[in-house]
Amino acid sequence: MNHVLIVDDDADSAATMRELVGVDRFSVAVAHTLRDARRQMAMQPPSLVLLDLQLPDGNGMDLFGDQQVPQDSQIVLVTGHASLDSSIEALRRGAMDYLVKPVGIGRLEDILSRFLIPTAGLPETGTSTVTGAAFDQITPQDRPGAGYCAQEGRFGRLWGGSAPMQRLYQQIERVAGTSVTVFLTGESGTGKEVVAQTLHELSQRRSRPFLAVNCGAISPHLIESEIFGHEKGSFTGADRQHQGFFERAATGTLFLDEITEMSMELQVKLLRVLETGRFMRVGSTQTLQTDVRVIAATNRCPYEAVASGKLREDLLYRLNVFPIELPPLRERLTDVPLLAQHFMEAISQREGQAKQFTASALKQLAQYSWPGNVRELRNAVQRAYVMEPGPLVSQEWLPRPPVAIAQQPAPVHPAAHALHLPQVPQMPHMPQAGSMPMSAPLTAPLTAPSTTPITPTITAHAPADHAHAAATYDLPDTEPATIQLPIGMTMAQAERLLIQATLKQCKYQKERTAAVLGISLKTLYNRLRDYAGGKKGETDAEHG
Repeated sequence: MNHVLIVDDDADSAATMRELVGVDRFSVAVAHTLRDARRQMAMQPPSLVLLDLQLPDGNGMDLFGDQQVPQDSQIVLVTGHASLDSSIEALRRGAMDYLVKPVGIGRLEDILSRFLIPTAGLPETGTSTVTGAAFDQITPQDRPGAGYCAQEGRFGRLWGGSAPMQRLYQQIERVAGTSVTVFLTGESGTGKEVVAQTLHELSQRRSRPFLAVNCGAISPHLIESEIFGHEKGSFTGADRQHQGFFERAATGTLFLDEITEMSMELQVKLLRVLETGRFMRVGSTQTLQTDVRVIAATNRCPYEAVASGKLREDLLYRLNVFPIELPPLRERLTDVPLLAQHFMEAISQREGQAKQFTASALKQLAQYSWPGNVRELRNAVQRAYVMEPGPLVSQEWLPRPPVAIAQQPAPVHPAAHALHLPQVPQMPHMPQAGSMPMSAPLTAPLTAPSTTPITPTITAHAPADHAHAAATYDLPDTEPATIQLPIGMTMAQAERLLIQATLKQCKYQKERTAAVLGISLKTLYNRLRDYAGGKKGETDAEHG
Protein backbone atom coordinates (compact mmCIF):
# COMPACT_ATOMS: atom_id res chain seq x y z
CA MET A 1 0.00 0.00 0.00
CA ASN A 2 1.37 3.42 -0.99
CA HIS A 3 2.00 5.92 1.76
CA VAL A 4 0.76 9.54 1.70
CA LEU A 5 2.14 12.31 3.93
CA ILE A 6 -0.06 15.36 4.50
CA VAL A 7 1.87 18.45 5.63
CA ASP A 8 -0.53 21.19 6.81
CA ASP A 9 -0.47 23.44 9.88
CA ASP A 10 -4.29 23.67 9.92
CA ALA A 11 -5.55 20.66 11.89
CA ASP A 12 -9.06 20.82 10.40
CA SER A 13 -7.73 21.08 6.86
CA ALA A 14 -5.35 18.17 7.44
CA ALA A 15 -8.17 16.02 8.87
CA THR A 16 -10.38 16.79 5.87
CA MET A 17 -7.56 15.94 3.50
CA ARG A 18 -6.98 12.68 5.35
CA GLU A 19 -10.62 11.70 4.85
CA LEU A 20 -10.49 12.61 1.17
CA VAL A 21 -7.36 10.52 0.62
CA GLY A 22 -9.02 7.52 2.25
CA VAL A 23 -7.21 5.29 4.71
CA ASP A 24 -8.63 2.21 2.99
CA ARG A 25 -6.54 2.86 -0.10
CA PHE A 26 -3.41 4.45 1.35
CA SER A 27 -1.56 4.60 4.61
CA VAL A 28 -1.74 8.24 5.71
CA ALA A 29 0.42 10.31 8.06
CA VAL A 30 -0.03 13.96 9.06
CA ALA A 31 2.61 16.57 9.89
CA HIS A 32 1.98 20.17 10.96
CA THR A 33 5.51 21.56 10.60
CA LEU A 34 8.54 21.09 8.37
CA ARG A 35 10.42 19.49 11.25
CA ASP A 36 7.61 17.02 11.84
CA ALA A 37 7.45 16.30 8.11
CA ARG A 38 11.14 15.41 7.97
CA ARG A 39 10.70 13.13 10.98
CA GLN A 40 7.72 11.36 9.37
CA MET A 41 9.71 10.85 6.14
CA ALA A 42 12.56 9.30 8.06
CA MET A 43 10.18 6.83 9.74
CA GLN A 44 8.23 5.92 6.56
CA PRO A 45 9.18 7.27 3.14
CA PRO A 46 6.02 8.50 1.41
CA SER A 47 5.03 7.90 -2.20
CA LEU A 48 3.14 11.19 -2.22
CA VAL A 49 3.50 14.37 -0.17
CA LEU A 50 0.57 16.81 -0.04
CA LEU A 51 2.45 19.91 1.01
CA ASP A 52 1.09 23.21 2.32
CA LEU A 53 3.00 26.32 1.31
CA GLN A 54 2.81 28.36 4.53
CA LEU A 55 4.03 26.49 7.64
CA PRO A 56 4.93 27.71 11.15
CA ASP A 57 8.65 26.95 10.87
CA GLY A 58 9.24 27.85 7.23
CA ASN A 59 8.06 27.70 3.66
CA GLY A 60 6.94 24.44 2.07
CA MET A 61 9.31 25.17 -0.82
CA ASP A 62 12.16 24.34 1.52
CA LEU A 63 11.37 20.63 1.16
CA PHE A 64 12.21 20.67 -2.55
CA GLY A 65 15.74 19.42 -2.88
CA ASP A 66 15.94 18.50 0.81
CA GLN A 67 18.27 15.56 1.33
CA GLN A 68 15.79 13.94 3.73
CA VAL A 69 13.07 13.75 1.07
CA PRO A 70 13.25 10.37 -0.71
CA GLN A 71 14.09 10.68 -4.39
CA ASP A 72 11.06 8.66 -5.49
CA SER A 73 8.61 10.75 -3.43
CA GLN A 74 6.31 13.01 -5.43
CA ILE A 75 5.28 16.39 -4.00
CA VAL A 76 1.98 18.14 -4.71
CA LEU A 77 1.65 21.72 -3.52
CA VAL A 78 -1.65 22.34 -1.67
CA THR A 79 -2.25 25.92 -0.59
CA GLY A 80 -4.80 28.61 -0.09
CA HIS A 81 -2.16 31.26 -0.86
CA ALA A 82 -1.46 30.31 -4.46
CA SER A 83 0.13 32.86 -6.74
CA LEU A 84 1.52 32.71 -10.23
CA ASP A 85 5.10 32.98 -9.06
CA SER A 86 4.80 30.33 -6.34
CA SER A 87 3.04 27.88 -8.66
CA ILE A 88 5.64 28.20 -11.38
CA GLU A 89 8.48 28.02 -8.88
CA ALA A 90 7.07 24.83 -7.36
CA LEU A 91 6.72 23.20 -10.78
CA ARG A 92 10.23 24.20 -11.75
CA ARG A 93 11.60 22.72 -8.54
CA GLY A 94 9.96 19.41 -9.37
CA ALA A 95 6.43 19.50 -7.97
CA MET A 96 4.21 16.88 -9.54
CA ASP A 97 1.14 19.15 -9.44
CA TYR A 98 -0.52 21.81 -7.34
CA LEU A 99 -3.96 22.19 -5.74
CA VAL A 100 -5.79 25.28 -4.51
CA LYS A 101 -7.83 25.17 -1.31
CA PRO A 102 -10.61 24.24 -1.00
CA VAL A 103 -9.39 21.15 -2.80
CA GLY A 104 -11.68 19.74 -5.49
CA ILE A 105 -12.36 16.04 -5.05
CA GLY A 106 -11.99 15.38 -8.77
CA ARG A 107 -8.53 16.95 -8.96
CA LEU A 108 -7.37 15.10 -5.87
CA GLU A 109 -8.72 11.77 -7.12
CA ASP A 110 -6.95 12.32 -10.40
CA ILE A 111 -3.63 12.68 -8.57
CA LEU A 112 -4.23 9.76 -6.22
CA SER A 113 -5.23 7.47 -9.08
CA ARG A 114 -1.70 7.63 -10.41
CA PHE A 115 -0.43 5.86 -7.31
CA LEU A 116 -2.97 3.07 -7.61
CA ILE A 117 -1.44 1.98 -10.95
CA PRO A 118 1.38 -0.55 -11.22
CA THR A 119 4.49 1.31 -12.31
CA ALA A 120 6.28 -1.59 -13.98
CA GLY A 121 5.24 -0.35 -17.41
CA LEU A 122 2.51 1.14 -19.45
CA PRO A 123 -0.91 -0.54 -19.34
CA GLU A 124 -1.89 -2.00 -22.66
CA THR A 125 -5.52 -0.89 -22.61
CA GLY A 126 -7.99 1.02 -20.54
CA THR A 127 -8.13 4.58 -19.38
CA SER A 128 -5.45 4.29 -16.72
CA THR A 129 -2.06 5.55 -17.78
CA VAL A 130 1.12 6.49 -16.01
CA THR A 131 2.47 9.95 -15.20
CA GLY A 132 4.29 11.65 -12.38
CA ALA A 133 6.72 9.28 -10.73
CA ALA A 134 5.73 6.42 -13.00
CA PHE A 135 6.17 8.59 -16.10
CA ASP A 136 9.76 9.29 -15.11
CA GLN A 137 10.38 5.53 -14.71
CA ILE A 138 9.28 4.71 -18.25
CA THR A 139 12.13 4.13 -20.65
CA PRO A 140 12.53 6.48 -23.60
CA GLN A 141 11.44 3.72 -25.97
CA ASP A 142 8.13 3.35 -24.10
CA ARG A 143 7.26 7.01 -23.94
CA PRO A 144 4.77 8.07 -26.61
CA GLY A 145 6.48 10.33 -29.09
CA ALA A 146 9.93 9.90 -27.57
CA GLY A 147 11.04 7.92 -30.59
CA TYR A 148 10.95 11.08 -32.69
CA CYS A 149 13.59 12.58 -30.61
CA ALA A 150 14.70 16.18 -30.71
CA GLN A 151 18.09 15.02 -32.02
CA GLU A 152 16.32 14.02 -35.23
CA GLY A 153 14.67 17.42 -35.46
CA ARG A 154 11.31 16.06 -34.42
CA PHE A 155 9.39 15.85 -31.15
CA GLY A 156 5.91 14.36 -31.30
CA ARG A 157 4.00 16.41 -33.86
CA LEU A 158 6.58 19.20 -33.76
CA TRP A 159 9.43 19.68 -36.23
CA GLY A 160 12.63 21.62 -35.79
CA GLY A 161 16.08 21.24 -34.29
CA SER A 162 16.95 24.88 -33.60
CA ALA A 163 17.81 26.19 -30.13
CA PRO A 164 14.35 27.80 -29.60
CA MET A 165 12.67 24.50 -30.41
CA GLN A 166 14.99 22.55 -28.12
CA ARG A 167 13.93 24.82 -25.26
CA LEU A 168 10.30 24.28 -26.22
CA TYR A 169 10.77 20.49 -26.20
CA GLN A 170 12.28 20.66 -22.71
CA GLN A 171 9.28 22.61 -21.40
CA ILE A 172 6.80 20.23 -23.02
CA GLU A 173 8.53 17.13 -21.70
CA ARG A 174 8.64 18.59 -18.20
CA VAL A 175 4.98 19.59 -17.95
CA ALA A 176 3.34 16.90 -20.11
CA GLY A 177 3.32 14.30 -17.33
CA THR A 178 1.37 16.55 -14.96
CA SER A 179 -2.21 17.79 -14.98
CA VAL A 180 -1.40 21.46 -14.52
CA THR A 181 -2.93 24.07 -16.77
CA VAL A 182 -0.71 25.25 -19.62
CA PHE A 183 -1.00 28.67 -21.27
CA LEU A 184 0.41 28.89 -24.81
CA THR A 185 1.26 32.25 -26.35
CA GLY A 186 2.67 33.07 -29.75
CA GLU A 187 1.93 34.66 -33.07
CA SER A 188 -0.75 33.31 -35.36
CA GLY A 189 0.49 30.30 -37.30
CA THR A 190 3.24 29.23 -34.89
CA GLY A 191 1.54 25.90 -34.10
CA LYS A 192 -0.16 26.36 -30.74
CA GLU A 193 -2.71 23.61 -31.41
CA VAL A 194 0.08 21.22 -32.47
CA VAL A 195 1.84 21.88 -29.17
CA ALA A 196 -1.41 21.23 -27.31
CA GLN A 197 -1.83 17.91 -29.13
CA THR A 198 1.75 16.95 -28.31
CA LEU A 199 1.18 17.75 -24.63
CA HIS A 200 -1.91 15.54 -24.68
CA GLU A 201 -0.16 12.64 -26.40
CA LEU A 202 2.68 12.71 -23.89
CA SER A 203 0.33 12.89 -20.89
CA GLN A 204 -1.50 10.37 -18.74
CA ARG A 205 -4.67 11.29 -20.66
CA ARG A 206 -3.41 10.32 -24.11
CA SER A 207 -5.96 7.50 -24.43
CA ARG A 208 -8.79 9.89 -23.60
CA PRO A 209 -10.43 12.60 -25.77
CA PHE A 210 -8.62 15.68 -27.03
CA LEU A 211 -10.98 18.50 -28.04
CA ALA A 212 -9.87 21.79 -29.58
CA VAL A 213 -12.16 24.81 -29.38
CA ASN A 214 -11.57 28.13 -31.14
CA CYS A 215 -13.32 30.59 -28.87
CA GLY A 216 -13.32 33.24 -31.60
CA ALA A 217 -15.03 31.02 -34.16
CA ILE A 218 -18.19 30.30 -32.12
CA SER A 219 -21.08 32.75 -31.95
CA PRO A 220 -21.14 34.65 -28.64
CA HIS A 221 -24.76 33.53 -28.25
CA LEU A 222 -23.84 29.84 -28.53
CA ILE A 223 -20.41 29.55 -26.94
CA GLU A 224 -21.69 29.03 -23.38
CA SER A 225 -23.95 26.22 -24.56
CA GLU A 226 -21.11 24.68 -26.58
CA ILE A 227 -18.66 24.74 -23.68
CA PHE A 228 -20.94 23.80 -20.78
CA GLY A 229 -23.88 22.16 -22.59
CA HIS A 230 -27.60 22.87 -22.13
CA GLU A 231 -30.78 21.21 -20.98
CA LYS A 232 -33.78 20.51 -23.18
CA GLY A 233 -36.03 23.56 -23.36
CA SER A 234 -33.47 25.90 -21.81
CA PHE A 235 -33.87 28.29 -24.77
CA THR A 236 -35.65 28.50 -28.09
CA GLY A 237 -34.48 25.67 -30.32
CA ALA A 238 -33.09 23.55 -27.47
CA ASP A 239 -35.16 20.48 -28.33
CA ARG A 240 -32.79 18.03 -26.62
CA GLN A 241 -30.12 17.86 -23.96
CA HIS A 242 -26.69 18.82 -25.25
CA GLN A 243 -23.34 17.87 -23.76
CA GLY A 244 -20.74 20.62 -23.81
CA PHE A 245 -17.01 20.37 -24.40
CA PHE A 246 -16.25 19.89 -20.71
CA GLU A 247 -18.43 16.77 -20.65
CA ARG A 248 -17.24 15.41 -23.98
CA ALA A 249 -13.60 15.86 -22.99
CA ALA A 250 -14.10 14.04 -19.67
CA THR A 251 -10.80 12.67 -18.28
CA GLY A 252 -9.11 14.08 -21.39
CA THR A 253 -7.73 17.42 -22.56
CA LEU A 254 -9.64 20.53 -23.61
CA PHE A 255 -7.75 23.05 -25.74
CA LEU A 256 -9.24 26.56 -25.62
CA ASP A 257 -7.71 28.57 -28.44
CA GLU A 258 -8.05 32.36 -28.69
CA ILE A 259 -9.17 32.55 -25.07
CA THR A 260 -9.18 36.36 -25.20
CA GLU A 261 -12.13 36.24 -27.64
CA MET A 262 -14.34 34.77 -24.91
CA SER A 263 -16.79 37.19 -23.30
CA MET A 264 -15.98 38.50 -19.84
CA GLU A 265 -19.16 36.91 -18.41
CA LEU A 266 -18.13 33.51 -19.70
CA GLN A 267 -14.59 33.98 -18.42
CA VAL A 268 -16.03 34.22 -14.89
CA LYS A 269 -17.71 30.82 -15.30
CA LEU A 270 -14.57 29.31 -16.80
CA LEU A 271 -12.57 30.56 -13.83
CA ARG A 272 -14.96 28.81 -11.46
CA VAL A 273 -14.63 25.53 -13.35
CA LEU A 274 -10.85 25.75 -13.20
CA GLU A 275 -10.93 26.48 -9.48
CA THR A 276 -13.56 23.96 -8.36
CA GLY A 277 -13.85 21.45 -11.20
CA ARG A 278 -17.64 21.94 -11.18
CA PHE A 279 -20.07 23.55 -13.64
CA MET A 280 -23.74 23.63 -14.65
CA ARG A 281 -25.34 23.18 -18.04
CA VAL A 282 -27.32 26.13 -19.38
CA GLY A 283 -30.85 25.89 -17.97
CA SER A 284 -29.88 23.43 -15.23
CA THR A 285 -29.72 23.74 -11.45
CA GLN A 286 -27.63 20.61 -11.00
CA THR A 287 -23.88 20.94 -10.55
CA LEU A 288 -21.70 18.52 -12.49
CA GLN A 289 -18.17 17.42 -11.65
CA THR A 290 -15.54 17.47 -14.39
CA ASP A 291 -12.04 16.07 -14.70
CA VAL A 292 -10.46 17.82 -17.67
CA ARG A 293 -7.01 19.20 -18.26
CA VAL A 294 -7.26 22.67 -19.79
CA ILE A 295 -4.70 24.07 -22.21
CA ALA A 296 -5.39 27.67 -23.26
CA ALA A 297 -3.82 29.77 -25.98
CA THR A 298 -3.82 33.27 -27.42
CA ASN A 299 -1.94 35.18 -30.10
CA ARG A 300 -2.16 38.38 -28.05
CA CYS A 301 0.16 39.52 -25.30
CA PRO A 302 -1.77 38.33 -22.20
CA TYR A 303 -0.94 41.39 -20.13
CA GLU A 304 -1.97 43.73 -22.94
CA ALA A 305 -5.22 41.76 -23.21
CA VAL A 306 -5.82 42.34 -19.51
CA ALA A 307 -5.09 46.05 -19.87
CA SER A 308 -7.47 46.36 -22.84
CA GLY A 309 -10.28 44.49 -21.07
CA LYS A 310 -10.08 41.37 -23.23
CA LEU A 311 -8.97 39.03 -20.45
CA ARG A 312 -9.77 38.93 -16.74
CA GLU A 313 -6.71 39.35 -14.59
CA ASP A 314 -7.74 36.57 -12.18
CA LEU A 315 -8.33 34.21 -15.11
CA LEU A 316 -4.87 35.03 -16.46
CA TYR A 317 -3.26 34.06 -13.16
CA ARG A 318 -5.26 30.82 -13.09
CA LEU A 319 -4.36 29.90 -16.67
CA ASN A 320 -0.76 31.05 -16.53
CA VAL A 321 0.41 28.26 -14.22
CA PHE A 322 2.90 26.98 -16.79
CA PRO A 323 3.35 29.50 -19.61
CA ILE A 324 4.96 28.42 -22.88
CA GLU A 325 5.83 30.98 -25.55
CA LEU A 326 6.15 29.63 -29.08
CA PRO A 327 8.93 31.16 -31.21
CA PRO A 328 7.98 32.72 -34.55
CA LEU A 329 9.42 31.04 -37.64
CA ARG A 330 11.67 34.03 -38.42
CA GLU A 331 13.57 33.26 -35.20
CA ARG A 332 14.30 29.69 -36.29
CA LEU A 333 14.92 29.93 -40.04
CA THR A 334 17.29 26.97 -39.85
CA ASP A 335 14.19 24.81 -39.33
CA VAL A 336 12.54 25.98 -42.57
CA PRO A 337 14.13 23.37 -44.90
CA LEU A 338 13.16 20.55 -42.53
CA LEU A 339 9.58 21.82 -42.26
CA ALA A 340 9.30 22.41 -46.00
CA GLN A 341 10.47 18.89 -46.82
CA HIS A 342 8.05 17.49 -44.23
CA PHE A 343 5.12 19.37 -45.81
CA MET A 344 6.22 18.34 -49.30
CA GLU A 345 6.39 14.66 -48.31
CA ALA A 346 2.92 14.91 -46.74
CA ILE A 347 1.28 16.44 -49.81
CA SER A 348 3.15 14.08 -52.14
CA GLN A 349 1.80 11.11 -50.23
CA ARG A 350 -1.70 12.56 -50.22
CA GLU A 351 -1.73 13.40 -53.93
CA GLY A 352 0.08 10.28 -55.08
CA GLN A 353 2.89 12.06 -56.98
CA ALA A 354 6.29 12.43 -55.34
CA LYS A 355 8.05 15.78 -55.63
CA GLN A 356 10.97 17.35 -53.87
CA PHE A 357 12.69 20.73 -53.55
CA THR A 358 15.90 21.67 -55.27
CA ALA A 359 18.78 22.89 -53.14
CA SER A 360 18.34 26.45 -54.40
CA ALA A 361 14.62 26.35 -53.53
CA LEU A 362 15.35 25.29 -49.95
CA LYS A 363 17.96 28.04 -49.69
CA GLN A 364 15.45 30.63 -50.86
CA LEU A 365 12.83 29.40 -48.41
CA ALA A 366 15.30 29.82 -45.54
CA GLN A 367 15.93 33.45 -46.53
CA TYR A 368 12.29 34.52 -46.32
CA SER A 369 10.99 36.04 -43.07
CA TRP A 370 7.60 34.19 -43.02
CA PRO A 371 5.31 36.74 -41.35
CA GLY A 372 2.56 34.10 -41.39
CA ASN A 373 4.89 31.61 -39.67
CA VAL A 374 4.51 27.85 -40.18
CA ARG A 375 1.00 28.19 -41.61
CA GLU A 376 2.29 30.45 -44.39
CA LEU A 377 5.16 28.07 -45.11
CA ARG A 378 2.79 25.12 -45.40
CA ASN A 379 0.54 27.05 -47.80
CA ALA A 380 3.54 28.13 -49.88
CA VAL A 381 4.73 24.52 -50.18
CA GLN A 382 1.28 23.37 -51.28
CA ARG A 383 1.04 26.15 -53.87
CA ALA A 384 4.49 25.31 -55.25
CA TYR A 385 3.54 21.62 -55.45
CA VAL A 386 0.47 22.46 -57.51
CA MET A 387 2.21 24.92 -59.85
CA GLU A 388 5.31 22.81 -60.56
CA PRO A 389 4.53 20.15 -63.21
CA GLY A 390 7.79 18.23 -62.82
CA PRO A 391 9.23 16.18 -59.96
CA LEU A 392 11.63 18.94 -58.85
CA VAL A 393 10.19 22.08 -57.30
CA SER A 394 12.42 25.07 -58.06
CA GLN A 395 12.36 28.57 -56.64
CA GLU A 396 10.11 29.89 -59.40
CA TRP A 397 6.87 29.60 -57.41
CA LEU A 398 8.27 30.32 -53.97
CA PRO A 399 8.14 33.61 -52.02
CA ARG A 400 11.22 35.74 -52.54
CA PRO A 401 13.14 37.43 -49.74
CA PRO A 402 13.25 41.24 -49.87
CA VAL A 403 16.20 42.50 -51.90
CA ALA A 404 18.71 44.54 -49.93
CA ILE A 405 18.50 48.21 -50.83
CA ALA A 406 21.77 50.06 -51.23
CA GLN A 407 22.33 52.67 -48.55
CA GLN A 408 24.09 55.16 -50.85
CA PRO A 409 22.00 57.54 -53.03
CA ALA A 410 21.14 56.42 -56.53
CA PRO A 411 23.37 57.75 -59.33
CA VAL A 412 22.04 60.60 -61.41
CA HIS A 413 21.83 60.01 -65.16
CA PRO A 414 23.02 62.95 -67.27
CA ALA A 415 19.61 63.28 -68.89
CA ALA A 416 17.31 61.73 -66.33
CA HIS A 417 17.17 60.45 -62.79
CA ALA A 418 17.60 56.70 -62.58
CA LEU A 419 14.82 55.21 -60.48
CA HIS A 420 16.11 51.71 -59.80
CA LEU A 421 13.54 48.97 -59.70
CA PRO A 422 15.21 47.25 -56.71
CA GLN A 423 14.14 50.29 -54.66
CA VAL A 424 10.48 49.77 -55.51
CA PRO A 425 9.80 47.39 -52.54
CA GLN A 426 8.92 50.57 -50.65
CA MET A 427 5.62 50.55 -52.54
CA PRO A 428 2.84 51.51 -52.27
CA HIS A 429 4.44 54.76 -50.93
CA MET A 430 6.22 56.58 -53.79
CA PRO A 431 9.06 59.05 -53.16
CA GLN A 432 8.08 62.67 -53.06
CA ALA A 433 8.51 64.52 -56.32
CA GLY A 434 10.77 67.07 -54.69
CA SER A 435 13.31 64.36 -53.88
CA MET A 436 13.81 63.47 -57.57
CA PRO A 437 16.23 65.56 -59.67
CA MET A 438 14.58 66.84 -62.82
CA SER A 439 15.89 66.09 -66.28
CA ALA A 440 15.72 69.86 -66.94
CA PRO A 441 15.48 72.71 -64.40
CA LEU A 442 12.01 74.12 -63.80
CA THR A 443 11.73 77.85 -64.44
CA ALA A 444 8.44 78.38 -62.56
CA PRO A 445 7.24 77.24 -59.13
CA LEU A 446 4.93 74.26 -58.96
CA THR A 447 1.25 75.07 -58.72
CA ALA A 448 -1.92 73.04 -58.61
CA PRO A 449 -2.42 70.95 -61.76
CA SER A 450 -4.39 72.71 -64.45
CA THR A 451 -6.32 71.42 -67.39
CA THR A 452 -3.40 72.28 -69.69
CA PRO A 453 -1.16 69.24 -70.29
CA ILE A 454 2.08 69.42 -68.32
CA THR A 455 5.13 68.55 -70.35
CA PRO A 456 8.03 68.18 -67.86
CA THR A 457 8.56 64.52 -67.05
CA ILE A 458 10.66 62.27 -64.88
CA THR A 459 12.14 59.34 -66.75
CA ALA A 460 12.37 56.21 -64.63
CA HIS A 461 14.84 53.68 -65.95
CA ALA A 462 15.32 50.05 -65.09
CA PRO A 463 18.61 49.21 -63.36
CA ALA A 464 21.72 50.06 -65.33
CA ASP A 465 23.02 46.55 -64.71
CA HIS A 466 20.06 44.87 -66.31
CA ALA A 467 21.71 41.47 -66.47
CA HIS A 468 22.08 41.49 -62.67
CA ALA A 469 18.48 42.63 -62.26
CA ALA A 470 17.27 39.90 -64.58
CA ALA A 471 19.11 37.30 -62.53
CA THR A 472 17.75 38.77 -59.32
CA TYR A 473 14.13 38.90 -60.40
CA ASP A 474 14.05 36.28 -63.20
CA LEU A 475 13.10 39.05 -65.62
CA PRO A 476 13.14 38.45 -69.38
CA ASP A 477 16.43 39.26 -71.06
CA THR A 478 15.33 42.43 -72.85
CA GLU A 479 16.47 46.04 -73.00
CA PRO A 480 15.91 48.06 -69.80
CA ALA A 481 12.38 49.42 -69.65
CA THR A 482 11.49 53.01 -68.81
CA ILE A 483 8.34 54.85 -67.82
CA GLN A 484 7.52 58.55 -68.09
CA LEU A 485 6.08 60.30 -65.00
CA PRO A 486 4.63 63.72 -65.88
CA ILE A 487 4.95 66.43 -63.21
CA GLY A 488 1.50 66.95 -61.71
CA MET A 489 0.57 63.27 -61.78
CA THR A 490 -1.03 62.03 -58.58
CA MET A 491 0.59 59.41 -56.40
CA ALA A 492 -2.14 56.93 -57.26
CA GLN A 493 -1.58 57.45 -60.98
CA ALA A 494 2.19 57.05 -60.60
CA GLU A 495 1.68 53.86 -58.62
CA ARG A 496 -0.65 52.51 -61.27
CA LEU A 497 1.81 53.24 -64.09
CA LEU A 498 4.66 51.54 -62.22
CA ILE A 499 2.60 48.45 -61.36
CA GLN A 500 1.32 48.03 -64.91
CA ALA A 501 4.78 48.56 -66.41
CA THR A 502 6.36 46.05 -64.05
CA LEU A 503 3.59 43.54 -64.76
CA LYS A 504 4.27 43.83 -68.46
CA GLN A 505 8.03 43.55 -67.94
CA CYS A 506 7.44 40.31 -65.96
CA LYS A 507 5.31 38.92 -68.81
CA TYR A 508 2.17 39.23 -66.66
CA GLN A 509 3.37 36.69 -64.10
CA LYS A 510 1.79 38.14 -60.99
CA GLU A 511 3.91 36.38 -58.39
CA ARG A 512 7.11 37.67 -59.98
CA THR A 513 5.59 41.13 -60.33
CA ALA A 514 4.68 41.22 -56.64
CA ALA A 515 8.19 40.10 -55.71
CA VAL A 516 9.81 42.81 -57.86
CA LEU A 517 7.53 45.51 -56.45
CA GLY A 518 8.06 44.31 -52.89
CA ILE A 519 4.35 43.95 -52.18
CA SER A 520 2.22 40.95 -51.32
CA LEU A 521 0.40 39.02 -54.01
CA LYS A 522 -2.89 39.95 -52.35
CA THR A 523 -2.04 43.66 -52.58
CA LEU A 524 -1.20 43.27 -56.26
CA TYR A 525 -4.49 41.52 -56.97
CA ASN A 526 -6.37 44.24 -55.10
CA ARG A 527 -4.64 46.97 -57.13
CA LEU A 528 -5.36 45.24 -60.45
CA ARG A 529 -8.97 44.71 -59.46
CA ASP A 530 -9.28 48.40 -58.58
CA TYR A 531 -7.76 49.39 -61.91
CA ALA A 532 -10.11 47.10 -63.82
CA GLY A 533 -13.16 48.38 -61.92
CA GLY A 534 -12.27 52.04 -62.24
CA LYS A 535 -11.07 52.05 -65.82
CA LYS A 536 -14.38 53.06 -67.35
CA GLY A 537 -15.03 55.76 -64.75
CA GLU A 538 -11.59 57.31 -65.24
CA THR A 539 -12.00 57.28 -69.02
CA ASP A 540 -15.34 59.04 -68.75
CA ALA A 541 -13.82 61.64 -66.42
CA GLU A 542 -10.91 62.30 -68.76
CA HIS A 543 -13.17 62.89 -71.74
CA GLY A 544 -15.92 64.67 -69.82
